[in-house]
Amino acid sequence: MAQVRLSYAYGTSSQPLLGMTIGEKFDQACQQYANQDAVVSVHQNVRLSYKQLQAQVNAFACSLLKLGLEKGDRIAIWSPNCVEWTITQFAAFKAGIILVNLNPAYKSSELEYVLNKVSCKALVIASQFKSSNYQEILTKIAPEITQSTSKLVSAKRLPHLKHIIKIDEEAYAGIHRFADLLPEPTPVQLDQLQAIAADLQFDETINIQFTSGTTGNPKGTMLTHNNILNNGYFVGEAIHLTPQDRVCISVPLFHCFGMVMGNLACITHGSAMIYPSAVFNPLDTLKTIQQEKCTAAYGVPTMFIALLEHEQFDEFDLSSLRTGIMAGSPCPREIMQR
Repeated sequence: MAQVRLSYAYGTSSQPLLGMTIGEKFDQACQQYANQDAVVSVHQNVRLSYKQLQAQVNAFACSLLKLGLEKGDRIAIWSPNCVEWTITQFAAFKAGIILVNLNPAYKSSELEYVLNKVSCKALVIASQFKSSNYQEILTKIAPEITQSTSKLVSAKRLPHLKHIIKIDEEAYAGIHRFADLLPEPTPVQLDQLQAIAADLQFDETINIQFTSGTTGNPKGTMLTHNNILNNGYFVGEAIHLTPQDRVCISVPLFHCFGMVMGNLACITHGSAMIYPSAVFNPLDTLKTIQQEKCTAAYGVPTMFIALLEHEQFDEFDLSSLRTGIMAGSPCPREIMQR
């Protein structure tokens, strides 16, 4: 008789895993904490309650379905931290569209490899990251988009890609503007979205994150609702997050630190996601902690060192902080003591 292979193996625990999809948990949080801050993007001057975030997530999800994306299709996002990143994240999760996290620092060869490796059907892009102009990089791979008058992409080197969505500013005629995909959905569209969301299973793949590719090409890791939702939930439990907490997320959203330990830890506890800047900036982070009265701060050791050693550190009231997470590398003892 063949040996039985278990799908799941459970250890003893006083607290069960969340047996639900991310979309279910997100909607539950939006109903329970409707008027509380869900996300604050300080550098964009955007503040959304859970109710407002849910409305934009539903609108974008319905627009993706209208564009022809279906459950199991892949949508990539190539952007530094912003509220549109989070809207895309939860819209994809609700619609059963697999979110593919792209490193904002990717160059053209890496972008082309990753988009083709997982057959991305749609791509959400920002304008730029530091000195990288995303639209220019993309047109090196797919010059066809500069001449297209149709919103449907047809690029020889990116054969699976059908839609490009630009977060800000004007785009080529063949590229959608993110803001144009946020109209209020009709009741029929919402019913369609809810029907898809209700049919999703918590052990289905919903996210692909790529390794750094230090010994070769980046490798895509398939992650399920069950995996990342519970990862975020138990991280939040470990640092005792509550609906009164406001988490300063300075780490990148494309990484599991930001998207899972940040965003998913927050929505599973009704906490607020606070983004001080598009990329880490110590002064912006200090200002945000004081201004938004953040109760938790995330970072790697070098980020905390940058905060402690900033020339204006002593000018800020950081007394609201009670917890946080430091990860990525060992922290020197003297930094912990400070």
